[in-house]
Amino acid sequence: MVSLVSTFACCGAIGFVGALMGHVARGQIRATGEQGDGLALAGIIIGWITTLLLVAGVLVWIGLIGVAAAGY
Repeated sequence: MVSLVSTFACCGAIGFVGALMGHVARGQIRATGEQGDGLALAGIIIGWITTLLLVAGVLVWIGLIGVAAAGY
């Protein structure tokens, strides 16, 4: 549950933390047989997707700044 919640914290800026916690949670779930595997998996998937989107957005922003600085 913490994995999924932290994925959405700060508008996805720390989505990778949710993904990492999801990986840790899935390991504990497998070891102990507890419930919550679906929530951990959702945290992993959404966390990595938001991290990817954040990185892509930063790269686009850097590219736009580079084009503006070149005077085009």
